[in-house]
Amino acid sequence: MFNIEEELKLLPDKPGVYIMKDKSDSIIYVGKAVVLKNRVKQYFQNSRNHTAKIRQMVEHIDHFEYIVTDSEVEALVLECNLIKEHRPKYNTMLKDDKTYPYIRVTVDEAYPRVLFTREIKRDKSKYFGPYTSAAAVKDIMDLLRKIYKIRTCNRNLPKDIGKERPCLYYYMGQCDAPCQGFISQKEYRRNIDQVIEFLSGNYAPVVKMLEERMNEAAKQMEYEKAASYRDLLGSVRQIMNKQKITHTDRVDRDIIAFARSKDEAVVQTFFIREGKLIGRDHFYLTGVEDETDSQVITSFIKQFYSGTPYIPKEIFLETEPEEEEVLGRWLSSRRGQKVYLHVPKKGGKEKLVELAKKNALLILNKDAEKLK
Repeated sequence: MFNIEEELKLLPDKPGVYIMKDKSDSIIYVGKAVVLKNRVKQYFQNSRNHTAKIRQMVEHIDHFEYIVTDSEVEALVLECNLIKEHRPKYNTMLKDDKTYPYIRVTVDEAYPRVLFTREIKRDKSKYFGPYTSAAAVKDIMDLLRKIYKIRTCNRNLPKDIGKERPCLYYYMGQCDAPCQGFISQKEYRRNIDQVIEFLSGNYAPVVKMLEERMNEAAKQMEYEKAASYRDLLGSVRQIMNKQKITHTDRVDRDIIAFARSKDEAVVQTFFIREGKLIGRDHFYLTGVEDETDSQVITSFIKQFYSGTPYIPKEIFLETEPEEEEVLGRWLSSRRGQKVYLHVPKKGGKEKLVELAKKNALLILNKDAEKLK
């Protein structure tokens, strides 16, 4: 028989994670603590200071477990993992568990490839993203293949040069067939460098090149070829228009703001890479009715960044999160470099947060209209 009063006396004064369970042994809440003894005891003391949700949760606690960790950061990591795995009833939950597509350039290979991926590995490849649409990534990759004629095969080059016939893309004019030795490694690498420039948001060289080729083809009365360059130019400009310049400092950052109503919140995130807005997405959090704004943003940061493979250098927020210092240390350890959490107070950076807030509010209002 589990005696809560007796078990509370045995709690250690160490950091860790506590797991609340009901009579059926289901996990109903997971939390972390700097000192387990102090934090867990608070739930069973005077309930007047508790929110309605916490009072309801305490009523359903039949027993609890805990896991001691070496540090508060380690406790935070474990808390994130347990919440994601068990989705406890009384935790504020992120509804959408999305994985975003990235573009991977295998620069460590003799003849690098441009690949679609949903995970970032600790390898020597260069990664670009996240993109919010797999279709958009495939369109970009298709465009890069047409412009720069980059290989798509899995052949081991230069080892396999000349062993098989070239693929269909060569005959379509969309690959220079390095598998046949039809392009030197030096020239191929030059094309890859231009691909990286393009993916980094420097479109001027490719626009200039396509315009020159289009004009030259028209001068030579090769109108079909000129039309194909015109179409490629149009595709490049479409991508340029979507990736609006926001800052000239070329820093990677996420912009996060939210709007809330009753028990639900909509969180809007803008993804800025190399100073350009490359995508945006929104997420739903449930169980927020009794939460402060700081608690809502903290829950989102924990759940979102425990699942995403890339952490930017800066994260702009509309309100300061709880446990800002430990969150910063955790994010920095995941990134492998210092991560800065900011609440901008003026200028263009504050306006970006305000824009994210307006978008979140717009989505929340639209959802409310649908439910009427």
